[in-house]
Amino acid sequence: MKALWSGDGPMSVRDVLDQLNAGRSDSLAYTTVMTVLARLADKQILARVRDGRGYVYEAAVSDTAQIAVRGVMRDFGDAAMAHFVDEARADPELLARLQRLLADKE
Repeated sequence: MKALWSGDGPMSVRDVLDQLNAGRSDSLAYTTVMTVLARLADKQILARVRDGRGYVYEAAVSDTAQIAVRGVMRDFGDAAMAHFVDEARADPELLARLQRLLADKE
């Protein structure tokens, strides 16, 4: 993800591979990187666009926190949201922060 977050735009598998292998003594295989990128695209962590015979990838999330939240929401849905709200209600500081964030988004 760091390679894609630091890039200037969509990257091919080769671009990501070259960046990951820079400075490594044991190089990663092209197919390994291709498989990981495809799986991250399937999970909507990366955006994938056809480019010739292959694909280019770019981050669809801004940081690791967003990856974690998407995973929790995907796996637990409404139950996760209900627990989050319960936690916020139990902590006045957290509840105030959540209310400010919601107000800023409106």
